[in-house]
Amino acid sequence: MVSLLEIFVQDKISESFKPSLDRGCRVGMVEDFIFEMQAGIVGLPNVGKSTLFNAVTRTRKAEAANYPFCTIEPNVGIVQVPDARLEVLRKIAGTQVVIPAAIEFVDIAGLVAGASQGEGLGNKFLANIREVDAVIQVVRCFEDDDIIHNMGSVDPVRDIEVITTELVLADMQSVENQHERQIKKARGQDKEAMANVALLERLRTHLNEGHPAHTLPVTEEERPRLKSFCLLSSKPVIFACNVAEDDLLDPHANPFVQKVEAYVRDQHAAGIAVICSKLEADLSDMNEEEATAFLSEMGVEDSGVSQLIRATYDLLGLASYFTAGEKEVRAWTFTKGMKAPECAGVIHTDFEKGFIKAEVVAYGDLAHYGSKAGARDAGKVRMEGKEYVFQDGDVAEFRFNR
Repeated sequence: MVSLLEIFVQDKISESFKPSLDRGCRVGMVEDFIFEMQAGIVGLPNVGKSTLFNAVTRTRKAEAANYPFCTIEPNVGIVQVPDARLEVLRKIAGTQVVIPAAIEFVDIAGLVAGASQGEGLGNKFLANIREVDAVIQVVRCFEDDDIIHNMGSVDPVRDIEVITTELVLADMQSVENQHERQIKKARGQDKEAMANVALLERLRTHLNEGHPAHTLPVTEEERPRLKSFCLLSSKPVIFACNVAEDDLLDPHANPFVQKVEAYVRDQHAAGIAVICSKLEADLSDMNEEEATAFLSEMGVEDSGVSQLIRATYDLLGLASYFTAGEKEVRAWTFTKGMKAPECAGVIHTDFEKGFIKAEVVAYGDLAHYGSKAGARDAGKVRMEGKEYVFQDGDVAEFRFNR
């Protein structure tokens, strides 16, 4: 039996490090890590979608221009998840190496009305959005005569409904096709097919009323079945309200933002974030110290992009647990609801196969007592078995057989 920290240094995970923007330590990314969860940034043309992608990923990969369809092929970027807990753990562990969690963002071509019938880049848009796990829909909430709106005026609720309608129309055809196939199977008394038919029939009614699939009330047992239908409108959504810089001090006073908030409350099960793509693009060219000072001068505490990244991480159903030692502090991404062996497997499949126990202390307890020894003396360090469900912020060390 060996512990995680005893063999971690020997593990063959390759890492590349780059300077941190806000402290004198190193932030690393695993080169061969496979990102299984993606968030797609979507929206009508010229709403600030590609500008936001560039700001989120701190790159200039996506062309941002004042004309429709400047994005054709999707751009992909890996984004670190801001997490203040990492710096606290770094100080406790006495290390200079910090590796944050990360997720993948995809900038998808702009959509127009009629996309489900192939208008604009509709077929490409629908194919690209089918591949992502969650949707960030950028909606324009600012007036600017110099930036063309392809529908002639600023109306974020109309824009939301245009995209929702196109996703629903595409899903209606998909549901019809799947319903026909499942009915044939159900005639042979296939119980799975019969359950699929029942859910598809409810979906058909729901979609025909203009509602996206993710707002259909389902039981916990039905959720995996709904997901298996691979419907475009079943994906969780955040509406990113793109405002002008002047609106950042009190974004909820913006009448366009108010309309989106009211729409979501009344008709849509979705999240909302307020961002200023133009400001975020400027911030992405600054180092952390310069960006903090700039935001402070504006009276703004945090970057809208940071909030959006954290909200997207949560929207994807993801959370972080930590490992902390002299070599490094690291955030490991897991899906909420995972048990201890599965979380061990996030590090290496051998950890899951040979799992024995997980030594766990909650981040809050570790931060409060200032050391693992202090937390252990206070009775806050626990040994958990195979049935333990990991919680966001757990600091763990695994015991397993090689």
